Formats: sequence, C-alpha cells, structure tokens
Amino acid sequence: MLYIYSPKINICMKKIYLLFIFIGLICFSFTPGIQAQSGSLDRQQSSDTKIKGLRISPNPASGNTLYITSDKNLTKTITIFTTLIRKVEFKVLIGKELDISSLPPGIYIMRIKEEDKTSTVKFVRN
Repeated sequence: MLYIYSPKINICMKKIYLLFIFIGLICFSFTPGIQAQSGSLDRQQSSDTKIKGLRISPNPASGNTLYITSDKNLTKTITIFTTLIRKVEFKVLIGKELDISSLPPGIYIMRIKEEDKTSTVKFVRN
C-alpha cells in the first residue's frame, strides 16, 4: 500500500476533530445534570414531609411480622430496599402487620408512604 502524507489533509483533519469536540461540549452544556442513584433516596427524603408518629416494632425484627403504626393509621404503601438500593418488596399495608417472612436476614431501608407524606427508615431482620 502506498500512503501519501499531505500537511493540508492533516490540518483539515485537526479542524474537523476540533469542530466535533466543540459541538460535543456545547451539546453537553445544555443537558440536565446526571446524578448517581446512590444518593437518590436521601435527596427525595429531604424534600418529603415525614409521617407523624411513625413507629416500627420490633426493630431489629427476629420474627416474621413487623408492626407499623402512625398517628392516623391510614393505608400505607411500603417499599423495601436493600442497603445497595435494590428494591426487594412492595406492599400495600391496610392494617398494621407487615409480613417479612420472605426477607432473608440483613439490613433494609423501608420507604413508607401514607397519604401525601413519606418517611424512610432503616430496619434489621435477624
């Protein structure tokens, strides 16, 4: 193969390369910021209103039932996450007894929503 080196082609390629970099920087400057998922639970918690009188017992839980009560005792939606923020369970709780028999022992984060209020608590399953 025969390669021909030309300074004009080399300069033209540099200009095209710089043009692409410039266009890319402009495009990325107008996109919304990208945030990691690990802090998403904390950011949402700070903007939410806490549930008044929320109580979870027993904590740490050694049995298969967790009791969740609040001042209003309304229907609650409960999402349970691992400490790596992986959703493992979602339930709608009408009473106050939550069956946790399907959860292996470990540390969990529970997001509880009652009406328009949300609270996030940590619990341990032995």
